[in-house]
Amino acid sequence: MSLLFSPHAVGPLTLKNRVVIAPMCQYSAVEGVPQPWHVQHLGRLAISGAGLVIVEATGVEAAGRITPDDTGLWNDEQAAAFAAIIRDIRTYSDTPIGIQLGHAGRKASTSAPWKGGGALAADDGAWETFAPSALPFKADWHTPTQMTEADMDRVVAAFEAAARRAERAGFDLVELHAAHGYLLSEFLSPISNQRTDAFGGSAENRARFPLRVAQAVRDAWPRDKALGARFNGSDWVEGGVALEEVAAFGRALHDMGYDYLHLTSGGNVARADIPGDQPGYQLPFAAAVKAAAPGAAVMAVGMIFDPRQAEDIVASGQADLIAIARAALDDPHWAHHAAVALGEEERLPKQYGRAAKGTWAGYGRRG
Repeated sequence: MSLLFSPHAVGPLTLKNRVVIAPMCQYSAVEGVPQPWHVQHLGRLAISGAGLVIVEATGVEAAGRITPDDTGLWNDEQAAAFAAIIRDIRTYSDTPIGIQLGHAGRKASTSAPWKGGGALAADDGAWETFAPSALPFKADWHTPTQMTEADMDRVVAAFEAAARRAERAGFDLVELHAAHGYLLSEFLSPISNQRTDAFGGSAENRARFPLRVAQAVRDAWPRDKALGARFNGSDWVEGGVALEEVAAFGRALHDMGYDYLHLTSGGNVARADIPGDQPGYQLPFAAAVKAAAPGAAVMAVGMIFDPRQAEDIVASGQADLIAIARAALDDPHWAHHAAVALGEEERLPKQYGRAAKGTWAGYGRRG
């Protein structure tokens, strides 16, 4: 029997298999409200055969959006739109649906990738950005406002309120976004955090604000629903976050009651040398956190396309869950096809049953 397609508990939530659709920004919302694009995108992934689907990075406040086109959960209209999508999905799929809550920090107020991906001009609706230190991500990007403790209080409250809206909308899981050079990741990295107060300097100080946010979300999110966090294993640059600091942060989250830890990397430095063309290049980070936080469910991600590699990762104990992203965009039925490759039943929706492996010839002339 395939371990990848065996059930696995993530806190109070038991997944039917260990394949997770990672959050992927769609840059297609209007004022933070998901649109028809999200209906088809999430609906398609809900029948993908994965054990869990996580909605894209969603801003907890308007200033925390990456682009003007990001989804949000800072008001009830946004929550109601997500609730409608989830209600529709529940009429045809029982796949758990989670959402990633984040704040873009100094990487906010930019345009969507297909619109250039750079900092917005004032005429395009640019807004004030916030970060641990007044250091721009790139020379031609906005210089962020260094956050005061009052700013931190506001952001903590925004994360807490967004978590409560996520519960009311019917999400099964929340993932805290502390990766990829966005706000919480910026605090954790000595590259982007050069404060000299209690929130900068030592690894303990740099983790202080992210852990405060994490605790607020933990307190706001019900214990009978799953909660996890995504964070960086490396900045891929000299002087960046150290692996022992990453492991300590993961252990602190686990001790706080986070049900899983999702390891990724990069994003704090614009020109980092990231070996992203190597499948599984982030696995050492997952393995290190798993060793540091015994009992934690650890999720690996990063150019994992081959089902047999995914199987080997969980079989070897490097990680418990496998997150896929681009592979699912390329092949929305990746999980169904991976099951067949590993000798498991395909389990396509009955409406698609005619396309299941071994049955196609029987439907050949009828389409």
